[in-house]
Amino acid sequence: MTAPAPVAEVLRPLVPQVLGVLVRRYGQFDACEDAVQEALLAASEQWPAEGVPDSPRSWLVTVAARRLTDHWRSESARRRREESVAVREPATVVPGPGEDRPPGEDDTLKLLFLCCHPAVSPPSQVALTLRAVGGLTTAQIASAFLVPEATMTRRITRAKESIAAAGSTFDEPSPDDFGDRLRVVLQVLYLIFNEGYTATSGENLLRAELAAEAIRLTRAVHALTPGQGEVAGLLALMLLTDARRAARTGPNGELVPLPEQDRSRWDHSLIAEGEALVDATIGHAALGPYQVQAAIAALHATAPSTEETDWPQIVELYHVLQALMPSPVVTINQAVAVAQASGPARGLELLDTVDAKLDVGRRLDAVRAHLLELAGDLPGAREHYLKAARRTASLPERRYLMNRAGRIAPADPAQN
Repeated sequence: MTAPAPVAEVLRPLVPQVLGVLVRRYGQFDACEDAVQEALLAASEQWPAEGVPDSPRSWLVTVAARRLTDHWRSESARRRREESVAVREPATVVPGPGEDRPPGEDDTLKLLFLCCHPAVSPPSQVALTLRAVGGLTTAQIASAFLVPEATMTRRITRAKESIAAAGSTFDEPSPDDFGDRLRVVLQVLYLIFNEGYTATSGENLLRAELAAEAIRLTRAVHALTPGQGEVAGLLALMLLTDARRAARTGPNGELVPLPEQDRSRWDHSLIAEGEALVDATIGHAALGPYQVQAAIAALHATAPSTEETDWPQIVELYHVLQALMPSPVVTINQAVAVAQASGPARGLELLDTVDAKLDVGRRLDAVRAHLLELAGDLPGAREHYLKAARRTASLPERRYLMNRAGRIAPADPAQN
């Protein structure tokens, strides 16, 4: 059951806070997470009819704790478990005065660290984060990633089992481990946003609910770690990128590339917020890949047109990004900027350094086709547009690539 929008808006930010209270009390992540989901379902059924309680978080904590203790009492090991819990907590499940932390002192970051444990695979980290921290149901997550609900259930179950097997606790990582674990958290949020902003498969280019959830969670992490430059950089990157969302699709959901977008439809309030984050972070915190990507996104977002974009500066930023995070994807994106700044031939030279055997074939073929078209090699451009179209599972992207190929007449065999 899906809660009406106003109730859902109240529930969503409370999920990590409530789950954090229970895990801190009882220490069993799996059982606590199930109890919180039951409490959310109860709230979605009761609050629309009865009204939102004066203290929604305390209501959820109380209901979830009761569900948890009822579950334990129904099991054969009831006595042993209850004795274990009794040692750690008073018998009552109702939060005492002042027991709940203020909203600004919740456990969101601890839960993210737990969900993004290195023992859990990246796909399962994403799924568990969306369920445990984001408050999405398993059915909603499965729908967003276009997989059967049973498949997503198994993925989440395996993630919980991996966390339990690793002996993870609810404690924050040590200072020595904090940076590495935070990088995993940011990577998971980045993956969620990317899947929402450009879906890798299916009929729709966008999955707005995933992008919005990634931004919401990144805002929460930024509020909890204000001195972390890469957190601010990732939030800025998301905002500056998401600002273009309304202009990225046409009336029929077709893909509209950046040079053809109506920039008046961009969300300039998000651009201003993202640009302010970049200005406040660059030069004031240790430089990282997300900050550099955000700086590149800011140059795109504030340019009046493709022609008036500061391409030489973008090329320089890609040089910095390559030094911080060498990858074929960075090289491919850099080739586009080099082509704009110095001509398509130079961009194609850079593309030739990318190993075509790597898992970037679709993107590599699409960019090569674009640069070949700019260079006047139309048969070559058509060939690579078609190759890229065959390699993508995204229907809007496939239609766009096929359309680009269709604009180029096939080579005349008589002239060969």
